Amino acid sequence: MLRQRLAAIRLGFWSVTSIVMIAVLAGIAYLRFTRGLGAVTNLSDSFPWGLWIGFDILCGVGLAAGGFAVTATVHILHLRDFKPIMRPTVLTAFLGYIMVVCGLIFDLGKPWNIWHPIIMWNPHSVMFEVGWCVMLYTTVLSLEFAPVLLERFKLDWLLKLLKPVTPVLVIVGVILSTLHQSSLGSLFLILPEKMHPLWYTPMLPVLFFASALAAGIGMTVVESWFSRRAFGKPIETDLLSRLSRVSVLLLALYLALRLRDLVARDALATIFPLSSVTVMFLAEILLGAVVPMVLLAIPRFRRSPRRLAVAQGMVVLGFIFHRLNVSVTAVEAATGHAYLPSVMEFLVSAGLVAIGIWVFVLACRYLPIFPEGALAEEERIAHAAGTAVARPAPLTGSAPAFDRT
Repeated sequence: MLRQRLAAIRLGFWSVTSIVMIAVLAGIAYLRFTRGLGAVTNLSDSFPWGLWIGFDILCGVGLAAGGFAVTATVHILHLRDFKPIMRPTVLTAFLGYIMVVCGLIFDLGKPWNIWHPIIMWNPHSVMFEVGWCVMLYTTVLSLEFAPVLLERFKLDWLLKLLKPVTPVLVIVGVILSTLHQSSLGSLFLILPEKMHPLWYTPMLPVLFFASALAAGIGMTVVESWFSRRAFGKPIETDLLSRLSRVSVLLLALYLALRLRDLVARDALATIFPLSSVTVMFLAEILLGAVVPMVLLAIPRFRRSPRRLAVAQGMVVLGFIFHRLNVSVTAVEAATGHAYLPSVMEFLVSAGLVAIGIWVFVLACRYLPIFPEGALAEEERIAHAAGTAVARPAPLTGSAPAFDRT
């Protein structure tokens, strides 16, 4: 029997690659925690924040912003049409924050002291506020995701207890996420002489929050597309198209704030002469914001799941460019200190992403993540209460008006 089961397991190229990446991550983790940061990174006293801060933490937190955006839409604005995409989005956000915590443990010089902010308070520190918000919001996300586990193990009585407090959790989550999404930008306000003018601005907290909202929605669309490809689930084209209309407004707001700030500080003049630094800036603005905003503003373009995924993928990529430009490119250009992440730094980030993907895949296979699970939860709670739940028509985006390409 065991031999038959092993023979039935077929691992594709990406599965084998991700398993190898996770194994490599384990080996690098051993080196990092036994021999220190210097053994595996190119970080130094003159450049202490690198890829792990720029990608694993700044990008990880921002890309998880879709979690509070969608849950607020469903529970606070009562737009129940968006409920089918809520659970996958919350799962993505929850895993994103878990990966952020793991990345932070790798980056801290003394990771065993990560618990110190719990009892050693410094309310004047931005890092203190960010640390507490991340801890609290990760806890909120775990409680928002708890109904999935409770449903899987048929703990209906706990579901009934948790359901009334869900709106409160969502409101707390929105407040916490708003605070630390913007505070991540505040971390760089202490570097006025160590950042290039194209990125340093007192508006950084506002820009970080606005870009995180756009990237969170983009990540929701991209995750829905890959879920469709991986699990054969119907894609909610109509809902994702409506979300993408919001993306247009958010991107327009972000661009307006960004350009107004650049003009007010006379920073646009620093674009010329063109250099590798300004090319990174132009790529971030044009490919990551302007082009996808124009594409998503076209109704016909939004009717195609594939085109939506491509355009929102550009938003996500532009967001990653922005965070890496702020944390690496801008500091390099202003200080003259060169920093190139080591191969092992790249492999750690790739390994964490691989773990996140594997957990997402396993959760989608063995837990009620997709719409039928959410409906089953309501039916069980309603059955326990002696009422009935009306079954809405599935929003699969399969109406003739939508292009399925």
